Amino acid sequence: QVQLVESGGSPVQAGGSLQLSCAFSGFAAAITWAWYRQTPGRERERVAFTTAADTTSYADSVKGRFAISRDAYATYLRMNDLKPEDGGVYYCVVKGRPLSGGMLKEYWGQGTRVTVFP
Repeated sequence: QVQLVESGGSPVQAGGSLQLSCAFSGFAAAITWAWYRQTPGRERERVAFTTAADTTSYADSVKGRFAISRDAYATYLRMNDLKPEDGGVYYCVVKGRPLSGGMLKEYWGQGTRVTVFP
């Protein structure tokens, strides 16, 4: 059974830093890892993305401030110089094939909330 468990979200003052973690299990193989952000009144936005080839991409709003990384068991989002508009619920998304067999698909975590105070 695939599981993704995010952690690390908390209140933080503007200008501060946080690192989000997403522990995952149950994959036979994973090919992409991403972090999305959901803010009230706005569409869910992909803020960071990486592939098995270690290519990365970022939303323009976070370039130079956020960094995605991963290892065999988790993906991480390092967030520096946080701004109030960075607040929201952050979801990790892993695309992979489960150990139980089946098609390649995206799996979402439950989300972790980040609040940035001015």
